[in-house]
Amino acid sequence: MHSHHHGTASSGRVLVWSLVATSAFVVFELISGIRAHSLALISDAGHNATDALALLLAWFAVFLQGKPADESRTFGYHRAGVLAAFVNALTLVVLSVWLLYESWIRLLHPAAVDEITMMWVAAGAIVMNGGIMLGLHRTGEKDINIRGAFVHMLGDLLGSAAIVAGALIIRATGSMRVDPILSIGISMLVVWTAWDIIRESLNILLEGLPRGLDLKEVTEAICCVDGVLDVHDLHIWCLGSSSSALSCHVLIDDMPPSVSDGILHDLNHLLGDRFHVHHTTVQFEHRGCAISGTGCVIPVDGAHHHHDHQHDH
Repeated sequence: MHSHHHGTASSGRVLVWSLVATSAFVVFELISGIRAHSLALISDAGHNATDALALLLAWFAVFLQGKPADESRTFGYHRAGVLAAFVNALTLVVLSVWLLYESWIRLLHPAAVDEITMMWVAAGAIVMNGGIMLGLHRTGEKDINIRGAFVHMLGDLLGSAAIVAGALIIRATGSMRVDPILSIGISMLVVWTAWDIIRESLNILLEGLPRGLDLKEVTEAICCVDGVLDVHDLHIWCLGSSSSALSCHVLIDDMPPSVSDGILHDLNHLLGDRFHVHHTTVQFEHRGCAISGTGCVIPVDGAHHHHDHQHDH
């Protein structure tokens, strides 16, 4: 618990300084873009503004995740980070679509720009985004929310690199269509990198099976524990990006709790060490319940029936 708190505090400090630096650079890049008549710089300033929002959401999520569970949020605030990551990734996709549209307009109607200003401002953006990415990486956090912020910064770094390359090519060839062509490629790459975040965060929000787990494999492993006769009504879901929960009914022989406690210990040891599931709720049964033959079926219009049998044994 101490190491987790230390990692969260470190992430929070990095995110705060990154937010300040990004917000200041947005203002600088916007002013530079207007003076250079560069749509690319103005667009990149908008991209950086989205990064600032992503960092703000990421910091807020880290702050909420550090709060303990309470009477109204009994599982804590793990989902806050997932929600922030989902919003960040969706924002990336929307921004990329807008950049694709703007790039198409630029291809049809090329516009002259001040390539020298473009190059130096974009080079500054590369340094800033690279520094933020390094800071986020050094925190050691694997949280999907931190990954979402990291992907945001990566997307903007690539966009800035494209602006530098475009400015150099424009200066060498005079072709104004180079910049929108590079922008199209960068936008497609950003959509591709954001899709993984969207898919994983949606799976967590829909309480899907944690990534890397196989329900059949978990069931077979539980059944192999000494003393376990059968397992059913097995549910595994994500509390957040780095924590999972499990509940199930386990059929065992009729025995006193002092004996069955050893089986429970072995089950928790298996689930924690092999599958990294540490929040478990196991209900022992000495005879098959109403749903033991149907598996883990929860009726859509009769959820109360599912809860009725849970304390019958």
